[in-house]
Amino acid sequence: MKITSHGAAEAVTGSCHLLEVGNEKLLIDCGLFQGGAALEARNHSPLPFDPASLSQVLLTHAHLDHCGRLPLLVKHGFTGPILATAATVEIAKFILLDAAHVMHEDFVAQRRRGRRRGEMPPFPPYDEQDVLETISRLTPIPGFDHPLPCGPRVQVTFRNAGHILGSAFLELEVKAGNITERVTFSGDLGNPGRQVVPDYDPPHPCDLVYCESTYGDRQHRDPSASQAEFAQVIGESLGRGGNVVIPSFALERSQDVLFELKEMHQQRRLPQGTRVFLNSPLAINITRIYRRFPGGLGPDLQRALQAGDDPFSFAGVEYVKTEQESRQLNELEGRSVFIAGSGMCNGGRVVHHLKHNLWRPEASVVLVGYQAKDTLGRLLVERRPAVRIHGEDIAVRAQVYTINGFSAHADQAALLRWLEGTRRAQVRLVHGEANGLNGLQSALHAQGRKAEIAKDGVAYEH
Repeated sequence: MKITSHGAAEAVTGSCHLLEVGNEKLLIDCGLFQGGAALEARNHSPLPFDPASLSQVLLTHAHLDHCGRLPLLVKHGFTGPILATAATVEIAKFILLDAAHVMHEDFVAQRRRGRRRGEMPPFPPYDEQDVLETISRLTPIPGFDHPLPCGPRVQVTFRNAGHILGSAFLELEVKAGNITERVTFSGDLGNPGRQVVPDYDPPHPCDLVYCESTYGDRQHRDPSASQAEFAQVIGESLGRGGNVVIPSFALERSQDVLFELKEMHQQRRLPQGTRVFLNSPLAINITRIYRRFPGGLGPDLQRALQAGDDPFSFAGVEYVKTEQESRQLNELEGRSVFIAGSGMCNGGRVVHHLKHNLWRPEASVVLVGYQAKDTLGRLLVERRPAVRIHGEDIAVRAQVYTINGFSAHADQAALLRWLEGTRRAQVRLVHGEANGLNGLQSALHAQGRKAEIAKDGVAYEH
């Protein structure tokens, strides 16, 4: 057996792990690289393996850094099934179509600017037709905890990862000769104690585990403390008469934020007259999917939906679909909450909200998600006095808050707790920046466990 990571090794994004057993080849995830220009340039590079040689792909969940390069596989010859949970299949359709649209729009804008400089940007890695062909290969599994054959030598079981709706970690039984090895891929593990999705399931004993380490070097605040801080920040910000901008991933974080704002509304903690705008067609579509899969939600939300109470809607919420409606929001100068993507502020409608609000001292920006290096969101976390948006320097006079308790990723303590079920296994760490990887490795070493950091493109034989 041989495993090679072609993404999310010594980095957070671009999750992609190739498993080879004899002549049989499987791929776990195939995500986009996100972050600075150098990292995103890898999305235009040729795949380091032949997609036509893959028998199938196992998809842990529908975040773009895990599914965003699937159309490249199909474009370059992959003809097998892409196995995922039913919720992941439905969400991935919207995520991939949106990605193709954004790539096309960015290309058109860059080409227009490039012509004036006598330059031509690279074409998008794939287009909508590639996505449609990829969607035809998405294959829903029967559900969690059902062992499934993946060829003559591999069996996989999808388990609940508690990260987002439909997210899974994978437990594989791999037969190599007379030996059967159990290999677990964590995918992305959720932060326990959140209400929208249930906590992760514990893993079974295995021989080797690939574990994410996004927050491997730190602890999150208790979710209840973060919820209280969120309510306080929103209340104080609106009390100043300013707007609140919440950069939010369309998948998972937008639903979390809507649920928390509904809780505030029901507790009469939102100032009277507050308007809340979900300014993301993608988030609107995904919220509909959340309603369609109540079995994948936390118990409180399941009960609410069964009682006919929509956990993602309340008086004052407006869903913004068209660009014209979105532009009109920039004229609002106070007492409005804008939830818009992208979550790292590196594109999308939230950038326009930031352009029109960052320079206002009464405004606030509430960051509720991970901000990768070299993104606009990271610059705001670093408290830069000014940032550049659409070629214009914008002073940062708004209050900027970071609330990590909304993270959909497990912190160090939760990762260690999950890993307890794999105590005898060899640990290989992926999906993290240097601090997260080194922090989790040190914590495991302190427990007497060996853990190595996977190297990008290096084949590990077992």
